[in-house]
Amino acid sequence: MISKLCRKISEKNAPVVVGLDPNLDFIPEFILNKSFEKFGESLEGAADAVWEFNRGIVDATAELIPAVKPQIAMYEQFGLPGLEAYKKTVDYCHEKGLLVIGDVKRGDIGSTSLSYAKAHIGSIRVGSKEFKPFDEDFCTVNPYLGTDGIKPFVDECEASDRGIFVLVKTSNPSSGEFQDRLIEGRPLYEHVAEKVNEWGSLSMDGDYSNVGCVVGATYPEMGAALRKLMPHSYILVPGYGAQGGKAEDLKGFFNPDGLGAIVNSSRGIIAAWKNKEYAKFGAENYADASREAVKAMIDDINSAKGV
Repeated sequence: MISKLCRKISEKNAPVVVGLDPNLDFIPEFILNKSFEKFGESLEGAADAVWEFNRGIVDATAELIPAVKPQIAMYEQFGLPGLEAYKKTVDYCHEKGLLVIGDVKRGDIGSTSLSYAKAHIGSIRVGSKEFKPFDEDFCTVNPYLGTDGIKPFVDECEASDRGIFVLVKTSNPSSGEFQDRLIEGRPLYEHVAEKVNEWGSLSMDGDYSNVGCVVGATYPEMGAALRKLMPHSYILVPGYGAQGGKAEDLKGFFNPDGLGAIVNSSRGIIAAWKNKEYAKFGAENYADASREAVKAMIDDINSAKGV
């Protein structure tokens, strides 16, 4: 699966992913009103608005980008209707030729971890039939439980030609409370990176592994060091833009071939219409604002890495 992502990034010259992380504050009033007219001010109404909002953004940006990354919590907050909107979004993005990174941050042990893997990047047999419940191409995984929690996902990567991104050094301010702790004289995130490299060797797909990692844009020196520790792992880079990560800090995340990293922006893209820079588009043309923000992001990232 990672080879497919590499091809799409190269074809579009766009090492970026749009985070489809909607909340109701990002959704223009005309969409909310239309959904509330159909379903009332209810979970169903909110979920319908999320779906319609996503569809507009995907329609406007799909030709520019290789992938999207919906964060499942933004959908789960609306209960079962929200999960239905999540699934509709995944399916629609596939129809548009996009790869989908399910930002689900799952991780447990044994049959529980296997069940998560089947739900998101694998399949489940029901009687004589096989189903792909959420059918993402990649998902994010929490490594806190060690190999017992990761191996079922790696096995599913091999069985179903899918991929995962393992949390290594996250972009949030308090990540260092655990991730920076010194273990045998080295930060914990380096030990996790070495395990990612080991797990990755079990599911290679060309020059890169289906086992990638998550390293925040807000820690550029650490990103460059981790790039060397995981030469065959793709880095999913959150924290660009709204969280303070700058394009010029990301060069070390990439390999000399210009590949090796894909940079995420969520509210900087999907809520672009609310930013002063794109205010001229207005709420009615929110998707056009997102398209312009994607173009600017692609140019920014490519110029910073010398493309």
